[in-house]
Amino acid sequence: MEEEKEQKVKEKLSYYGQEIKRDVGNLVKWLLLAAVVGCVTGAASTLFSFALKGVTAYRKANEWIFLLLPVMGLIIVFLYEKIGKEDGGTNQVLSTVRSQDDVPLLSAPLIFISTALTHLAGGSAGREGAAIQLGGSIANQLGRWIHLDEEDRHVIVMCGMSAAFSALFGTPMAAAVFALEVVSVGVMYYTALMPCMIASLIASQFAAGMGVTPESFHVVDIPALSLETGLKMVIVAVGCAVVSIIFCMVLNAVAGLYAKWLKNPYIRVVVGACLVIAVTLLLRTDEYMGSGAELIAKAVETGQTDTFAFLWKIILTALTMRAGFRGGEIVPSFCVGATFGCVMGNLLGLSPSICAACGMAAVFCGVTNCPITSILIAFEMFGFRGVSFYLIAVSISYAASGYYGLYKDQTIVYSKYKAKYVNRHTRF
Repeated sequence: MEEEKEQKVKEKLSYYGQEIKRDVGNLVKWLLLAAVVGCVTGAASTLFSFALKGVTAYRKANEWIFLLLPVMGLIIVFLYEKIGKEDGGTNQVLSTVRSQDDVPLLSAPLIFISTALTHLAGGSAGREGAAIQLGGSIANQLGRWIHLDEEDRHVIVMCGMSAAFSALFGTPMAAAVFALEVVSVGVMYYTALMPCMIASLIASQFAAGMGVTPESFHVVDIPALSLETGLKMVIVAVGCAVVSIIFCMVLNAVAGLYAKWLKNPYIRVVVGACLVIAVTLLLRTDEYMGSGAELIAKAVETGQTDTFAFLWKIILTALTMRAGFRGGEIVPSFCVGATFGCVMGNLLGLSPSICAACGMAAVFCGVTNCPITSILIAFEMFGFRGVSFYLIAVSISYAASGYYGLYKDQTIVYSKYKAKYVNRHTRF
């Protein structure tokens, strides 16, 4: 009997020892991999950030280059037609995480060059789509080189997404959670939480050490939360949800019109570029070029914006991105939300500054279906003083924005309205 007891104790100790060894091994493995991804992707994203700042500064100093937008478009289309036909953009990165696709290595240099060309000539595009593809492509290739299995490659791709997003925006908390939240709405990939957070923090610190300034804005007037101000913020949030739906619908409608009437990609990008030039010349301002960061700063920090600025940004972004230019729609959605929120704040008699900040987070939530990321972005970009308003704006926008989204390969796993499994793709 004693021998049997001793044998059982030894078996238990052996079992627990193996578990501890496995857990410690996994922890060490992902700490090291996350650090490598954070450094490598952080370096690439830092270079990307400097490239975008350089081309933007050059464009502002040489306004005539805006007229070369059709030429830049032709170069981009040529690159993707010749060597990037397998590139599926941000949707491909999301599919990779769900084992439905693979990110080609060429995605990284292609999106780097094409986004820089888009910003050089003043196309209305962001940079986060480029960041996600850049980080996902680099991390996926690292996973191949070190022979990770399929499940681990999904995690390392998410690490790359987080690291690139964090390096560009300086928002490590939001960047880490975004990669976990964006792929499947209603399901969080907690397996990747630790490596994504480590990679995100390292990339953010790397970029900051190299001189990349984190995105942040100063909200000048934050009122006390009361029944009146809370109800007004609910109205702003519902408006932002509607605007996020309109944004997705306009992007889809313009894509459909381009596909119907301009089937040749070279003709499509030239016509799209000419339309962008015509609208911009009509507006007589360069504020809508690029991501629209100046419009965001103006709305949040001064509480001022043109009444239809959000609408023009939607139109110009759709004309640019669906014509064949590269970049992303998330930062333009920030701009749309900030300018719309500012207008609503002035109409309702609520601080246009806090409404602009909440509008930015709310429209971002509406187009990405990522409420936790949206709240964290508000915290990291605007501080914690307006927390009550951010929570109201994001939660209402998430509930009211339906199943629309920027990414057709994003899956709504659980319903927004019931504890119900739906497993459907977003409308776009």
